[in-house]
Amino acid sequence: MRALSLVPFTILLAACSSTSEKSQKPAAADRIPQLESSTTSKHKYAKLIELAGFRVTEKAPGTLRITFAAVNHSIADLGEIALTVSMRARSAKEEEPPFASFPCKVTLGPLEWKDVTVVLPTKLRVYELPDWQFVRATFDITSPPM
Repeated sequence: MRALSLVPFTILLAACSSTSEKSQKPAAADRIPQLESSTTSKHKYAKLIELAGFRVTEKAPGTLRITFAAVNHSIADLGEIALTVSMRARSAKEEEPPFASFPCKVTLGPLEWKDVTVVLPTKLRVYELPDWQFVRATFDITSPPM
C-alpha cells in the first residue's frame, strides 16, 4: 500500500522538475530579431562602422524621417564618410528593391557615435512599412576613396 502512495508523488515530482538546457525555449530577448546593418563593401572602413537604432517616422504624408546612429568602433579618426543606405524587410529577397534608399554623410572621430537624420520622399505611408524588428539595413561606403 505504501508503494502505491509513492507512485503519484513520484509522477508529480517528475512533472515539476526542470528540463534540460537543450530542450528549454530561448528567452524572449533571444527570440526577438534585432535590426541589423551589414555591408558587403570592400572599403577599408567597412569593418569599423556600424549603423544601429533605425527609427522610421512619417514627417508628413509622402515624407519619411529616418533616424539612426553611426558608430565608429575604432580608435582612428575616420573623418567625413559618405554612405548609401538601403532598407528592406527581412523577408525581402535581395533582388527586390528597398523601401528606402538614401545617401548620407557623417563625420566620425575615434570611438564616436553620431545621430543621423535623413528626410526623403516616399509613396508609402509609415503604417505600410515593416515594423522595426522586421527591417534590415545595408550600407555601402562611397567616400573617401579606398
